[in-house]
Amino acid sequence: MIYFFYGDEEFSLSNEIKKFKKELDPNFIEMSYKYYNNPKFPDLIAAIRTQPMMFGKMILEINCLSYLSGKKSDENGFDDSQLKQLTEALDNCNENLDIIFTALIPPDSQKKIDKRKKIFKIFAKYNPKEFVQIPSYKTAELESWIKQRAKTKDLKISDSVVSDILIQIGSNLRMLDSELEKLKIYAGDKPITKEMVKEICVTNEDLFIFADYLISENKTKALEEYQKLLTKKHPLEILSVLHTLLHSKIQIKANSSKYSADEIAKMINMHPYRVKLEIGKLKNTSLKNLVKLKQNLTTAEYKIKSGQSTLDIDREVEYAILQ
Repeated sequence: MIYFFYGDEEFSLSNEIKKFKKELDPNFIEMSYKYYNNPKFPDLIAAIRTQPMMFGKMILEINCLSYLSGKKSDENGFDDSQLKQLTEALDNCNENLDIIFTALIPPDSQKKIDKRKKIFKIFAKYNPKEFVQIPSYKTAELESWIKQRAKTKDLKISDSVVSDILIQIGSNLRMLDSELEKLKIYAGDKPITKEMVKEICVTNEDLFIFADYLISENKTKALEEYQKLLTKKHPLEILSVLHTLLHSKIQIKANSSKYSADEIAKMINMHPYRVKLEIGKLKNTSLKNLVKLKQNLTTAEYKIKSGQSTLDIDREVEYAILQ
């Protein structure tokens, strides 16, 4: 079977991939699951024509974002002859081969999926599913998601506690799921209470305070808040949220001289009131410093994930903060 998953909601899309991988024999996972990152045309066709071996079902995950977001002049732009070959290869792929085309738009990326492209229309014929982030203002939808996720974890949780979780943690699904896991470990078979949420879960306020100190270059206070966050969050989780916060702050700062708060709010999917507050906070902060801070954090994250860091994970982040 062939599938096409695309959108900007990383957590939901990743979970969908996990469902497929769970069906594979864990003893042969290295041979039965292959990942390709925007392969060039010959490699793409060769991958689609892969013949599964004796261990049964095989899954190919093919990141195709560059095919859908680049211009026709890009090296990944395929001509009509190649698109015809691609269609024929997809229509004749092995029945024991599951091919999953994925196009996940990163949170700090300017890329967009062009649904007018011929290649998008080809992929869209094969079990398409769009994964869209739930906007922060759609509280009913987010609360419904929290309830459903809590149910899968056998968590006993009331509507009022669900509201508290959303207010305290925010709308990032991966973070919400992570905090629900922590509550499950802490509560066991007991119902989740508001007191547990307040004590165990990291708060938006904590992260916002930390980010504000960072941006105002109050290193001492920033480090104090970072140490507090470490008692509730893994450094990489803190980095992930910081990237998102900094991305929106950079967009606001870059556009504040050209557009109104209402116009910026529509651009970045944020409430106009919050945008106005951010414009005030960023008044004495240079765009150059914001970008430099984000680059420092990106470098720290790369070193940690690639194994190149010579420091402990929390120290690597601390060093990036102090630069």
